[in-house]
Amino acid sequence: MSALRVYLPRDASAMAMGAGRVAQALEREAAARGIELSLVRNGSRGLLWLEPLVEVETADARIAYGPVAEADIPALFDAWTGDDAHPLRLGDIESHPYFARQQRVTFRRVGLIDPVDANAYAAHGGWSGLRAALTMAPAGIVQAVTDSGLRGRGGAAFPTGIKWKTVLDAPAQQKYIVCNADEGDSGTFSDRMLMEGDPYSLIEGMIISGLAVGADRGYVYLRSEYPHARQVLEEAIANATAAGYLGVDIAGSGRRFDLELRIGAGAYICGEETALLDSLEGKRGQVRFKPPLPAIEGLFGQPTVINNVITLASVPMILADGAAAYQTYGTGRSRGTLPLQLAGNIKYGGLFEAPFGISLRELIEDIGGGTYSGRPIRAVQVGGPLGAYLPLSQLDTPVDYEAFAALGAMLGHGGIVVFDDSVDMAEQARYAMEFCAIESCGKCTPCRIGSVRGVEVIDRMLAGVEPERNDALLRDLCETMTQGSLCAMGGLTPLPVLSALNHFPEDFARASRQVAA
Repeated sequence: MSALRVYLPRDASAMAMGAGRVAQALEREAAARGIELSLVRNGSRGLLWLEPLVEVETADARIAYGPVAEADIPALFDAWTGDDAHPLRLGDIESHPYFARQQRVTFRRVGLIDPVDANAYAAHGGWSGLRAALTMAPAGIVQAVTDSGLRGRGGAAFPTGIKWKTVLDAPAQQKYIVCNADEGDSGTFSDRMLMEGDPYSLIEGMIISGLAVGADRGYVYLRSEYPHARQVLEEAIANATAAGYLGVDIAGSGRRFDLELRIGAGAYICGEETALLDSLEGKRGQVRFKPPLPAIEGLFGQPTVINNVITLASVPMILADGAAAYQTYGTGRSRGTLPLQLAGNIKYGGLFEAPFGISLRELIEDIGGGTYSGRPIRAVQVGGPLGAYLPLSQLDTPVDYEAFAALGAMLGHGGIVVFDDSVDMAEQARYAMEFCAIESCGKCTPCRIGSVRGVEVIDRMLAGVEPERNDALLRDLCETMTQGSLCAMGGLTPLPVLSALNHFPEDFARASRQVAA
């Protein structure tokens, strides 16, 4: 028979579930049977409950099997070389209901190709956006991004085109592009999956950004806890340089763009853009006062574009297909798609890319299958550890920046963490304050001291001490942190605390009732 082509993710989620051992078993079994094996280590398809997911290429389609264990390999080879019946057979994974209901734009290649194969990237539409950008004036590139309606996917949702135009218009001999890949929010993994599954889309987006604003140097600031992403990015940057897409002569254009990978040291606060810049400069990661904005005085005091991974990886499609094509996705001022991450107590966790407008209820109950425990859903936290807790009554909220803001919540990075009815929401509120106390950079008093006092106040409430007085004190403290903190670390910590207090007051009153009894 001809060479057997098999796909197995090298993504961290698949590796955590034993993909490395499965890869070794595939190679051993092929050698024992005298079969030529072409093993492609792709990115994850995002159906994380099926990892490790193995796909075999046939004349008609790639047929998926999962979740595959090392012990399943002999029977899989029997199926591939004879009868294709196997209990783990899923068929074409792109026809799976979870996958087929998505509209993959940013993640269109993730899971489809070898992430470090530059030729495979080009064969699947890669570098088309860059080629288009090389024919345009910088202002034209910025206008296309502005017209697309792309907003920052890192949490603040600031219009990307406005940020780029500010840097374009800032006079300077040196400008920089910085990718914030310090993905530290609980329940988020889209940046990691994109970097591990399609790193060239990020690289292409950063080059285009450089062309747009007049920057010839970029940095990817990657969190230290992502060793697999680091390995893939290092390979991809080296390959892109060798292929002429990075360096002194981008795609033969005579334009220059150099890209470096820098590794963070594990501080959550360095996900804040100015603390990130200090860290990049070799300093302790602390939040800077604004103004000046990083777009005016950023890295090393020079005008700097700072965007997160998904924002930059969305840019090549906009330049390749046009701003109008990107505008067709989404609703209102929330244009395009968002890679949503379903996590926590959920039956079918994973990545689901969809246009803005889909409801939380559809995502969690229909697509995610409800809770993993089988118990009723009680709360959902969206936007990481600083995101609000939403009760059941708000599950029909559409995934839309303005809709979340109207609830006093935030969409953030698109991480969705589900809790069943066994959760203690008072303890969750306490955790939010404790998290802030641990991760605060310490530069401003409302965050540094307010979070510590917040833990103390909640502890008194849980002990049944003067519940009404401490309720009022906690709310007042949250107001001070919201209005007085230097950055979003302290400014957003009150979101989970107040949402828990407002929607689940019975959990705070439980201790008071016990004391009274």
